[in-house]
Amino acid sequence: MTQFNPRVEAMRPSATLAMTAMANQLRQQGIPIIGLSAGEPDFPTPTPIVEAAIEALHAGRGFTYTDNAGLLELRQEISKKFARENLLEYSAKEIICSNGGKQSVAQALMVLCRPGDEVLIPSPYWVSYPEMTVLAGGTPVPMPTTVETEYRITPKQLENAITQHTRVLILCSPSNPTGSVYSPDELEALAEVLRRYPQVWVISDELYEHVIFDAKHISFASLKGMKERTVTINGLSKAYAMTGWRLGYAAAPLDVVKAMDKVQSQTTSNPSHLSQIAGIAALRMDFEPIAKMVKAFRERRDTVLTLLDGIKGVNCPKPEGAFYLFPDVSAFFGKTAPNGRLIQNAEQLCLYLLQEAHVAAVSGEGFGDPNGLRISYATSLDKLVEAVRRIKTALDGLK
Repeated sequence: MTQFNPRVEAMRPSATLAMTAMANQLRQQGIPIIGLSAGEPDFPTPTPIVEAAIEALHAGRGFTYTDNAGLLELRQEISKKFARENLLEYSAKEIICSNGGKQSVAQALMVLCRPGDEVLIPSPYWVSYPEMTVLAGGTPVPMPTTVETEYRITPKQLENAITQHTRVLILCSPSNPTGSVYSPDELEALAEVLRRYPQVWVISDELYEHVIFDAKHISFASLKGMKERTVTINGLSKAYAMTGWRLGYAAAPLDVVKAMDKVQSQTTSNPSHLSQIAGIAALRMDFEPIAKMVKAFRERRDTVLTLLDGIKGVNCPKPEGAFYLFPDVSAFFGKTAPNGRLIQNAEQLCLYLLQEAHVAAVSGEGFGDPNGLRISYATSLDKLVEAVRRIKTALDGLK
């Protein structure tokens, strides 16, 4: 029998992709599924970005390899972006562009994790963090949060979680899957703890930086003493509606970026040349199209949150960023569906909603919180209103 790498065997498949695949199968059968599982803006990529790519193709550009770390011109634009928006000074050499922010996170973990190292991961977490940690040879250590703390860890919780084996803390703000955002004071309080533990690195996932409503984004590396031990992850997928273009980037101390560059050189090499040209245009364009998207996301959030608040048993904090809601639905566990099936957990509730309400959400179990569901509101307002109506009807049918 074929034997696989035990690290791969220990990984779990992506819960979000699995639910999306199930929803697509039902759609192919003609069932009108409303998808709330994918974290993908439903807006077209802004025109200046598309036009830059088209012009590059007509000019005979975009079909060759680039520097492994990305076009120098693109990395220079990212450097300017950090200085302009995040008060951070990174040279082009301290930046690496990859095939999406996902690859950037994975490579950072591959570089930083050594056998036996622990990686602290606040939960609910993005589904890939623990699995990437396992693949890198580290040990994921979840740090549970609750609705009451609005899904944010506390300084005391961080202090108690750090051991002699702790190597990395992963922070995601604005958060996927909860939409929570750490305030400047909260981040400073976490940094104050970390200053006592210089061996701990931080991977700061800031991919949803611009999709923010009631808060202010602060780059963790901008805090005193943190830049030297932080890998800042970002990309163009979410704010610029460029998920399919696959372009992310990371900024870190030079030795870390060099190590990430080495990993990338032996796996994928550079990200798409054409996507990099489009990325340059994105970073140079007027911010108005992004502001319009964020305004629409805010309206959707407010509408869905109001509708969910009208469903008895659903407990959902108000997210301050990203385009997700993460309601606690544990009040429905132990109830029985009309077909007699007992609903015992969030995964079974998700399947019930998919089959009964024809709405695809993602179970919180894949995000490290078995009491919740992740709902993406990156779809039209009409579909969202209809989806919540269906959800309410289905939940009302539980006895």
